[in-house]
Amino acid sequence: MGRYRQAPDNFECPYRRCCPHMDGISAAWALSTFHDADIERNEHWRIREMMAEEIDGLHALVAKLEGKITLLEAKNKALHQRQFKPGKAKPPPGRPDRSASGSNAEAPPKKRGAPKGHPYWRRRKPDHVDKVIPVAAPDVCPHCGCEHLDPSDEIKDHLQEDIVLQPKTFVTNFRRRQAYCPKCGRLVVQAAEGELPNCDIGPATKAAASFLRYGMRLSYRKVQELFDVLFGMPFVHASAMNFDRAATKRGEPLYEDLKEKLRASAIAYADETHWRQDGKNGYMWYGGNDNLGVFHIDPSRSSEAAVELLGNSFGGALGTDAYAAYNAVNAKRRQSCLAHLIRKAEEIEKEIMLLPTKHQDPRAVRFCRSIAGALAKACEMGRKLDSGELSYKTGALLVRRFYSLVGIVCSSRLKHQAAESFRLRILDPKREYDRLFTFLTVPGLAATNNHAERALRSPVIFRKICFGTRSAEGSRSHSVLPSLLLTARRQGHHPLQFFRTLLTADTTTAQAALFNDSS
Repeated sequence: MGRYRQAPDNFECPYRRCCPHMDGISAAWALSTFHDADIERNEHWRIREMMAEEIDGLHALVAKLEGKITLLEAKNKALHQRQFKPGKAKPPPGRPDRSASGSNAEAPPKKRGAPKGHPYWRRRKPDHVDKVIPVAAPDVCPHCGCEHLDPSDEIKDHLQEDIVLQPKTFVTNFRRRQAYCPKCGRLVVQAAEGELPNCDIGPATKAAASFLRYGMRLSYRKVQELFDVLFGMPFVHASAMNFDRAATKRGEPLYEDLKEKLRASAIAYADETHWRQDGKNGYMWYGGNDNLGVFHIDPSRSSEAAVELLGNSFGGALGTDAYAAYNAVNAKRRQSCLAHLIRKAEEIEKEIMLLPTKHQDPRAVRFCRSIAGALAKACEMGRKLDSGELSYKTGALLVRRFYSLVGIVCSSRLKHQAAESFRLRILDPKREYDRLFTFLTVPGLAATNNHAERALRSPVIFRKICFGTRSAEGSRSHSVLPSLLLTARRQGHHPLQFFRTLLTADTTTAQAALFNDSS
């Protein structure tokens, strides 16, 4: 019996309700179940495809997070290595250092004394002798113990300089004659030279207390103890604070004059650091050069504080870091700190090298090394310009060459995110690009902001001792007196003598004592 591909019209299967070939199962029910299973199968495949897409997305997210975790671990390790450098154990005597290379292992030990190019220090000889003590020749050799010594006529002098601790105060009685003023209707007196009216403590003590506070970074209680023990001058520690307040009041005109001189300077450097006033965060700003220095404590780190220190139209060349607040100063010329940029490139390179090999970007490593090398070479050329080996006419040619080199190094994009951000920062005219090589055309301008950082080192150390200030008056004293002290040192005057002049003389005399040329 043949089979038909298609059932005839009006054909009805006799086994529709109970098919013997399907173990008596209804064919209609089986067909309905088949259709339902097909629909369910298609739904399962759809869900399977959705789950596969979701799993692929999760795998991509996991890979991305693993990359971020690896990068953060590398940054954390690099930061930890910068903060906690491992100590290098010295090899035992007679055993070479295997960790060093052959050339370094065979190198002679470092010569004692000042590094090459640094001025050496030698103690000056005493200009007088107060006492001579004859010392007999030894009977026994102090080295070998020999008792058969031959006397010699040669005499060897040994000058030993020491101090005499003799606590003593010097009391002066100012016998002031009085005169009657008919206009005031009372008797009046005048102050003698070196006299502080209505003060029981003289200017030498107050000047020394201010110098010990801001020059030696002693606390008020230590200043009080020092005067009591060494000089027999008793006073409470609050009096030492009042000494500073009085010196601050007299030094205010000189401090404002320092600001004006800073704003009129041809070259200046600026930086800022953290400071706390009455437990609240603030900032200590610095601006200065080789001739003067100005500190300013402000509660904010905004551009208004930078303008308060440097003005809103600085006509000279300004060396700073990349902080945007200095843009409000509108300096005629700007120089970015190349040491910061070189250090940043080295840090990024170190972070990349700490990553697993599959996550490293060789092009980013080459970029960091190239840009750091170019900036270091520019600093070397700057030192040659300062020493006179090169002329500043050559500096203009060097600027074009270095900008061409920077353009080549920063020409292509990088996969590493930190390196790419750093590349864009270098090329941004508003941040770094136009301020990279200004020092090659401005005589006396440094390539780094090391001047300002060294000036802030003393306040940073003092911050660890005093933990900041408690009032606006204290912040003002910490702005005025350190500025006058630093300027006096840079003008070649000892701060102790200047503080004494400040307390006893008028403003004009104090200004003349502060500056070699007060014009």
